[in-house]
Amino acid sequence: MIDFSLDGDQRMLVETVDRFVRNEVEPLEADIPDDGTIPRDKVAALRKKAQELGLFAMGMPAEVGGGGLSAVDLCLVDEKVGRVTSALSRNIFGQVYPMLMACKGNQRDKYLLPTVRGERICAMAITEPEAGSDAASIRTTALWDGSAYVMNGSKQFISDGDVADYAIVMALTDPAKRARGGITLFLVDKDTPGFRVGRVQKMMGHNGYGHAELFFENCRLGEDQILGELGEGFKLIMKTVSRVRLANIGARAVGMAQRAFDMAVKYANERQQFGAPIGSFQMVQKMIADMATDIYATRLMVLNTAWELDQGRDPRDKISMVKLHASEMVGRVTDQALQIFGGMGYTKDLPIERLYRDCRVMRIFDGTSEIHRTLIAKHALKEAAAA
Repeated sequence: MIDFSLDGDQRMLVETVDRFVRNEVEPLEADIPDDGTIPRDKVAALRKKAQELGLFAMGMPAEVGGGGLSAVDLCLVDEKVGRVTSALSRNIFGQVYPMLMACKGNQRDKYLLPTVRGERICAMAITEPEAGSDAASIRTTALWDGSAYVMNGSKQFISDGDVADYAIVMALTDPAKRARGGITLFLVDKDTPGFRVGRVQKMMGHNGYGHAELFFENCRLGEDQILGELGEGFKLIMKTVSRVRLANIGARAVGMAQRAFDMAVKYANERQQFGAPIGSFQMVQKMIADMATDIYATRLMVLNTAWELDQGRDPRDKISMVKLHASEMVGRVTDQALQIFGGMGYTKDLPIERLYRDCRVMRIFDGTSEIHRTLIAKHALKEAAAA
């Protein structure tokens, strides 16, 4: 017998996060204007409360001050967090990258621990104009000149790049080896000479935090600014990305879709047309049935894959499936929800249009749907050939 029920601690955790998100974080969305600015004092107050409740940096190990949640528990929590815009979730619950656990020596006190405490903001700088889903094709270099690594290059679409205190920057240290031992991660402080923040790129969605260009012109970096080991940056990213994809994309896509679904079902019961609730119309019922089925299937995919991670397995093929399916599912569900709302769904009076805009990028970042389909197919073909 397989028992899918939550234990007492899990129920308490999920209920606490759900109550906090619905009662205190969701109402703050109405205070985010079209230009994306958010009320810093209110966000700071909610972040403090999240920290007091133990809801900050929940995915980081307890020994460094994080929540210490398992992959399953993190996904259960992030489904609830996914109900609100990323501008609020990343500021209130913390955007702390798991590769920071590779910090060693003085790096722990300078970068890791203050970031987990919410005292420093970190940006993850991988994407470049010529390197998106194919991260191994980056052009930014950090070459040893005998006394320092000299970094040159640029990054784009870097979340929080405009406000971050430092960035984790992926760079080529051996262009000949590239992903096979030639890519390294560096911890680069914002005040490093030659490090410049360019324009903040305006986006279709995900307003409320910056997506910036970063430029590096002869930035001199010491060996003590290498995160992890020299030449092992690509491996470190691949090693730590699994939980991020599952929680930040898979589980949060489920949460976003669930919110759109809940609103659409409530509206379908209340909205009258032709003398009856629109929920009584078969075409509307079909959309509701499809939405409910989509959400249910994706939730189980996320939790099953998270369980495999907790068992110490390496379900990279399933993580690609989750990323692909969840990102496309939330697009279908929010589109159907908007359709049920009709003209009102297209207005800014309701959060449906924002959910619609915000979810679209999920099929692009962290590997496009096309890239993940290729990875899934290659894994299936390889397994079949080995059988």
